[in-house]
Amino acid sequence: MPVDEFEALLASGITAVERWLNARIGNRADAEDVLQETCLAAYQGFAGLKDKKSFLPWILGIARRKCADWYRAHAKDQTILMGDPPDRAESFSEDSLVEETLLSLPEKDRTMLRLFYQERMSQREISDRLHIPEGTVKSRMNAARTRFRAAYPYPPKGGIIMERAKKLSLPEFLPDYTIDWKEEPPFTVMCEELSGWFVVPHLGEKLVWGMYDLPSRKLDVSYEMTVIGPASVHGLDGVAIRATVLPPQTLIAAGQPIKDAVEASTGGQEEWTFIAQEKDGFTRFLSAEHVEEGVRTLTTFLDGKDFMDNWGFGEDNCGTPVNRRMEGKIMRRGTAVTTASEGAYMDIVGRCDVKMSGKVYDTVCLMDLGLYEEGMVSEQYLDQDGRTVLWRRFNQDDWDIDRYGRRWSELLPDNERITVNGKLYVHWYDCICLR
Repeated sequence: MPVDEFEALLASGITAVERWLNARIGNRADAEDVLQETCLAAYQGFAGLKDKKSFLPWILGIARRKCADWYRAHAKDQTILMGDPPDRAESFSEDSLVEETLLSLPEKDRTMLRLFYQERMSQREISDRLHIPEGTVKSRMNAARTRFRAAYPYPPKGGIIMERAKKLSLPEFLPDYTIDWKEEPPFTVMCEELSGWFVVPHLGEKLVWGMYDLPSRKLDVSYEMTVIGPASVHGLDGVAIRATVLPPQTLIAAGQPIKDAVEASTGGQEEWTFIAQEKDGFTRFLSAEHVEEGVRTLTTFLDGKDFMDNWGFGEDNCGTPVNRRMEGKIMRRGTAVTTASEGAYMDIVGRCDVKMSGKVYDTVCLMDLGLYEEGMVSEQYLDQDGRTVLWRRFNQDDWDIDRYGRRWSELLPDNERITVNGKLYVHWYDCICLR
């Protein structure tokens, strides 16, 4: 057997296989065990591979089979009833499709359904376990069951009828808003939105979000985000999301800094199609597709740097965590932001009322210091449902100075400023969402 050839091909493809298994199997230790079984099976069968150029899809096929073996070995007794739930679940049946559907759901849904159907806890017992009112348990259970029925491959007879979402339209100019910081402790929040795109990767989700230039407050571009159905990439289940660029009424003038930000976000395309998922407490992109001059280009999370530079987040594209609570990594006092040490961080820094368009939103402020991009700070104001009310970007004063020729305090002298560990950052643009 040409061992050297096998080792060379394995070295070139092992990262993709490992990334696929980590995404498919939530537990890293179990994924590592399946990876070892995959490599052993590939070594034993390598001599029979006629076309060595097809090594990566071939070994991914082995990984899929080994992953299926793992799921069968870890199958649990469960059944998710399609009717109204009793006070306590009593009957169970073994169904690996049920388990896979559960794994595709948000973590809070999985928790609710597992406690009720697998651990056979009553709604009152779940209320005591999770420290939430019994009425909240009932509403969350109904929501979890609804999402399960939508994701399950064999829906009830008659299918699922979904109402057409109303047409959403953003204002031409950014509404006036105020941010009033409060002394109350920040609440823990479950934010299931995809990083940078604000949509939750669940069936039935739809929103419009837009970017507003400052200080003009003009809407420069907006996006209609629609989850259009179930989808799969390399055997990983998720949902397909269509992102349609909605052009503004007036074009951006040449030389305006916001023009670069808009072009970077659209990629020069009028429409994108993403496949994304929420799994094991993280949301992540699995693929991104666009059309340019009639050529359709698809990149996936297995494509390495080409994908990770634009859509990936975290080690092996693990994604962004759903559960957010104040961890003390970032301290904020007014416009002064500090960290215990240099580095990139994301943390909740406080609680505040955001007043906009006649409404008051009780929010927590999630700050990103350089995780998304070096030299950039963002403030994301999340309501108690984990939805973005307002997103604001700040640039370090000398960010990309070779490109723009001046500091941001000179380019945007009237915009708000903050300091991070003594360094000056200037407010660039805002985003708001409508659902």
